[in-house]
Amino acid sequence: MDLQKSEPKDFYFLNFAVQGFRMIIAKNIQKSFGPLKVLKGINLEVEKGEIISIVGASGAGKSTLLHILGTLDKADSGSVELNGIQVKTLSERKLSNFRNSQIGFVFQFHHLLPEFTALENICIPAFIAKQGKKESIRKAMDLLDFMKLRDRAGHKPSELSGGEQQRVAVARALVNAPSVILADEPSGNLDSASAIELHKLFFQLRDTFRQTYVIVTHNLDLADMADRKLTMKDGLIDLQTRK
Repeated sequence: MDLQKSEPKDFYFLNFAVQGFRMIIAKNIQKSFGPLKVLKGINLEVEKGEIISIVGASGAGKSTLLHILGTLDKADSGSVELNGIQVKTLSERKLSNFRNSQIGFVFQFHHLLPEFTALENICIPAFIAKQGKKESIRKAMDLLDFMKLRDRAGHKPSELSGGEQQRVAVARALVNAPSVILADEPSGNLDSASAIELHKLFFQLRDTFRQTYVIVTHNLDLADMADRKLTMKDGLIDLQTRK
């Protein structure tokens, strides 16, 4: 598989291979919703190829932080640098292109489009990036091979098991060879066996593609597998534990 050689149309970002390169740098991230202050000054650095997990009670600000790191939401103050780019300097159009090319998202509910096949769902981000149909299909089939789902390429989501649906969603997140994968409760809707399989898959993918993973989860087994586990409490990172 040669997924890392795909290039976004609007701009190209180097995938730095230097050990110690900070893929994500977040400084003093603050966010409020009305009078409720959800994030109270988060500082976070994540190295290229690192897998970090974020745990904490509901309401601690985990998903809000993930959405800000993924440029799906904006902080009230502070800054996010991703792969050497200060995201707040990008126009809305460039930010959208950046998000599509550099960030892959995996959510608790797979959000696959029910009218499309597994193959078509995986291809969607590549089509949005205006990549050629033939190349997009090739990359999608390579990912289906990696996920051991090639024989399910023509099946629609309703014809797939929960674990298969989530693996298709992971493949969709990977099709543009992003630098960062952000996952919000990725195994929260799976049975135990499928959850274990998904957890192992993340580490296989990291070892193969050297992407950076930030995973919000309540699953402590998954959290403890990460290179670093962050515990959030009351809008701050309360504790860090290295594997």
